[in-house]
Amino acid sequence: MHIDFHFHLEEGPYSLDWLKRTAQAIERLEEGKQGTNTRRYSREWIEVLQRKLALRMEQGCFSQEWLHAYLETGKSRGIERFGIVDHLYRFTEFRSYYENHMLMDDSDLGRLQQYWLDRVCIGSIEPYLQQIRLAQAQGQPISLGVEADYFPGGEDELGRLLNGYDLDYVIGSVHFLDGWGFDNPQTKDIFEGQDLVKLYAKLFAYVKGAIASGLFDIIAHPDNLKVFDYRPEEELLLPMYEEVAAAMKEADVATEINTGLAYRYPVKEMCPSPAFLNILHKHGVPITLSSDSHFPDDIGMLLDQAQELALLTGYEEFVYFEKRVRKTIRAGK
Repeated sequence: MHIDFHFHLEEGPYSLDWLKRTAQAIERLEEGKQGTNTRRYSREWIEVLQRKLALRMEQGCFSQEWLHAYLETGKSRGIERFGIVDHLYRFTEFRSYYENHMLMDDSDLGRLQQYWLDRVCIGSIEPYLQQIRLAQAQGQPISLGVEADYFPGGEDELGRLLNGYDLDYVIGSVHFLDGWGFDNPQTKDIFEGQDLVKLYAKLFAYVKGAIASGLFDIIAHPDNLKVFDYRPEEELLLPMYEEVAAAMKEADVATEINTGLAYRYPVKEMCPSPAFLNILHKHGVPITLSSDSHFPDDIGMLLDQAQELALLTGYEEFVYFEKRVRKTIRAGK
């Protein structure tokens, strides 16, 4: 594998599970390094881990040390070109955009989503931009991007916000339907009793809106509504796949093979599905590869399998972006 064009430096909310997962990432990064042969699960071992975790918390995720953990791990796994994005809802400059379009009323769902946004919107985008630009200045093969949620009717607002930043690329994604964040495990009960064909039709209407907006270079995980394995017979979705693929081709927008759902969520399948990928290839839609990792030990996860699937489907090249210009790399080269 040679490219991973969608990964993140951090994701809240900051639960004890998040703290444990961060410590686990640090532990995995330290495995096999010289001078780290302290007997595992000894008192000395946990003290070393505690100091490293404390340093990580003190520095935050927007540090050269944390970024380099992704880059060095990725390089050790054969990645030669990186693309980093962080979700816009992480940054206070974009908070109002989410407040305007998420459901955040006095309903159970609204209160839950208000609670969530309060805990994931952590501060300004500037430290993120500064650290990635510093890595670029040091010669690291990394492109600077953001992942922006698409909301119907929010195109002009999002466009004005994005115009203030010099980015290499922008990923567009759909995580909300009628203001409901459907990939939040705390809201998955809303799937129960839904007409899934109609729900997927709504998802793909949103995706087509994102494609037509002209705001995005890449459309992320286009069938991620399947995250908790709620989906109808795929045969019923094939005409929708065709419409999305045709829209991507007409707009000259790329998409991705995103492995995140396959290793982090119950559905255990990449986005798009193999059937959807075949239709995207038939229409000539360009693709990139993405692990969607949120911790450095996950970078590159399952990308060998993603590349193999792409090759079997007929893809011969992948895309990446620099200064909003699309470039290509031969698959497997």
